[in-house]
Amino acid sequence: MASIFGFRSRDPARDRQADIARLDRLAKLFEQIAAEIKAEKTGLESRYRKTATNAAFLVEAMENGSASERRASEVSALTQSILNCERRIAALSRQDGLMKELRHSLDMVFDEGGASDSAAAADFARPAGAGRA
Repeated sequence: MASIFGFRSRDPARDRQADIARLDRLAKLFEQIAAEIKAEKTGLESRYRKTATNAAFLVEAMENGSASERRASEVSALTQSILNCERRIAALSRQDGLMKELRHSLDMVFDEGGASDSAAAADFARPAGAGRA
């Protein structure tokens, strides 16, 4: 578009494409971080179960007299490890919730931008890795 002052603005469709590309990159980053959080949490939960099981067997063995009292320090270490795992799992759950909130907020920003191109809007609403080239 030209005006009497010689100012030309970009085509709105080109602006929209730039916005979609930018928001898509951000959505992919959120999804990557969410996947990292999930992987860490899954691994930690597995180690947590093993540690809790080991602690339970050790305490039972000590109560039955089949383990020495010297192993009490191991119970303390396992207990501390379990508490650390619980704290970290809670932190990861909060981070996961934040990623979901951010993704929802990003979708809302996109929706407010006036999704006139329904195909682009539908494409953006899908997870970043789903069906894109």
